[in-house]
Amino acid sequence: MAEATTPPNDADVSAWVREHFQKANKYLAEQGIIVDRVLTKRCRYLVPLVAVWRLTTQDKKEIWAINGDVPSDVVSAKVAETARDALKHFALQWQLRAEGIVQDPEASKDPEQQRYASFLVGRAESLYEMTEQDDLWKDEPVS
Repeated sequence: MAEATTPPNDADVSAWVREHFQKANKYLAEQGIIVDRVLTKRCRYLVPLVAVWRLTTQDKKEIWAINGDVPSDVVSAKVAETARDALKHFALQWQLRAEGIVQDPEASKDPEQQRYASFLVGRAESLYEMTEQDDLWKDEPVS
């Protein structure tokens, strides 16, 4: 993932969060998921790398969505209580998805699929490393 060189100012952070919220909404709509509200106290923004969104849907389900310098993805909020745990879940999910691509006889012959598997592994490893940095999570609400 891209390395942050200088800390972004508040205006840059706000613009980044707004942009990525719009992208998350678009991705979710493409998946047939309509957002009802954002549980902002549960979200986490590690600008400019990743945004983890805790959302409720119109059908009253809670979900985690992720985007940024990572693949956009979504899971039920039942899999993780906190944004940190959601990142761990996404990291594991992407590792497993990449392994499935590598093990698939057809996909293993496709250079594009192999590149995607490598991309997933790289992002999964970066996400997991972020979850191990306690200073990023010291003020994360638990519920």
